[in-house]
Amino acid sequence: MKNQFLLTLLFIPFFLTNAQETNSFDTDMNHAYANAKKGIYFALSNIPETRKSFKQDLIEGDKLLASINLSKETNGVKVVSLGYYKTYTVEIVIYRSFDSLKKDGFR
Repeated sequence: MKNQFLLTLLFIPFFLTNAQETNSFDTDMNHAYANAKKGIYFALSNIPETRKSFKQDLIEGDKLLASINLSKETNGVKVVSLGYYKTYTVEIVIYRSFDSLKKDGFR
């Protein structure tokens, strides 16, 4: 009985540390995802009239938030946004037609 109690006491810190690491992972991934979404919104709000494509980096406070790559396709646009946070990177790729962009107020 005493041995089981000691084993339990030894493993409790392991489980607490593991739970904190999971929460930190989720939080950091959510920040990277939010930065990638900022890149998508920026690209859709700044579609160039004359150029076929553009690349842009979003920087805030000496930190790279997102790298954006927008290209015009036949009937719409393709946006690739890489969101960064610490060592995490999240990539979002969307395709939008010109009709749906107009409907949503982006063009």
